[in-house]
Amino acid sequence: MKKIVLSLVLLGALILSVKAGENFSYSQLLKEITTVEPIQAPDPALERSVMPTPADGRYWVTVKAADKYARTRLLEAGLDIVEINKDSVSGFAGPYTMGLLSSKAFVVQSRMTIPEYAARMGKDFPAADAAYHNFKETVDLLKQMAAANPDIASLFSIGKTVEGRDIWCLRINSSAKGEAVSSKPGALYIGNHHAREHLSNEVPLLLAAWLFDHKNDADIKKYISTLDIYIIPMLNPDGAENDIKTGSYRYYRKNMSMNSDKSRGVDLNRNYDSWWCQAGASTYPGSDTYCGPKAFSEPESQAVKRFTEARKNLKTHISYHSYASEILYPWGGSDDDIPNAKDRQAFINIGAAMGKLTGYRSYKSSEMYIATGDSCDWAYAAAGIFAFTFELEGNGFYPGAAILTNAVSKNIKAAVYLLSVTDNPYKVI
Repeated sequence: MKKIVLSLVLLGALILSVKAGENFSYSQLLKEITTVEPIQAPDPALERSVMPTPADGRYWVTVKAADKYARTRLLEAGLDIVEINKDSVSGFAGPYTMGLLSSKAFVVQSRMTIPEYAARMGKDFPAADAAYHNFKETVDLLKQMAAANPDIASLFSIGKTVEGRDIWCLRINSSAKGEAVSSKPGALYIGNHHAREHLSNEVPLLLAAWLFDHKNDADIKKYISTLDIYIIPMLNPDGAENDIKTGSYRYYRKNMSMNSDKSRGVDLNRNYDSWWCQAGASTYPGSDTYCGPKAFSEPESQAVKRFTEARKNLKTHISYHSYASEILYPWGGSDDDIPNAKDRQAFINIGAAMGKLTGYRSYKSSEMYIATGDSCDWAYAAAGIFAFTFELEGNGFYPGAAILTNAVSKNIKAAVYLLSVTDNPYKVI
């Protein structure tokens, strides 16, 4: 991806000459990343050389599904559901899943190859989306922010990925740095569980920049003084890099584990120990919703587990995904409501408030379909964290750079609202 033209302050940070206390301009950064240079039309021959081919084996399919139970069965068959319509769903299916869908149990209404789907969506080349941050650019920006705000910021790795990349966490706390224990109520924001959901990296990354830019505002200053804030923009850097490495989007979802059948990847958001690999997850390794050989089999989900269990102060959490313009809360892996009525009402009220700020619909996750092994289900069940899944907006996984300003700005409002209730989530009742 194209390098961002940085301001003098950020350039200073890049060469490690930022002075203590120097401010970080969110407004300037947002302006820079949403200013995209004109892209010349790609050479047709080059386009053919980098587009996914039918040999990729996956199809974009539309399958009849009358309700959430039919949708759940399709997930278990390995369909990666992306869009939900009144009586059908659409998503990605590999060879194994296509074989199951060909049985009498399912009605396939249409199908097209990945190249055909990519052409229909009109998004083929990451060059057109140079404003988005790849792994190196994300890490560089995190380092710059930490260096520019040493009084309140620190940066550390919560673990390594399958391919050995660090999973970086930016911490904002006025009195504790790095991995030091804090008794302040904690808020956690995680992006990019799923590789192709690049917008889910941008929102938490730009949230960090906004907090630094507004650190002297009365309310933000209070949150920084009284809370323990953690931002992990890119949990799955291996997958995110794989999705763009050919010069064409690959619609890749999982991490980069090598499976027993030599296929690649586990769906990290089916790998948590919450009704692991029951409803709504696939046991077939080639599936996009493959739950893995066991719960927490993956280094990325293990890193989140260790991180969460070591921080008993965590109270609230957002896991960013795309795309649907929705806010989801537990349970996702069960039809049942969470048993604690007080907690349930807090989830409903907090979700509704964030929904008003974003324009997203807020509701219980399993109303969409049942999907087990979910990170937010696990965070609430294991640690009592008020954990929300944000399905960010857009008309596809690659909505373009023009969406950034609106999506980032209104999701920052929701993220800041969550900070306002982190000290006591029950205050909303």
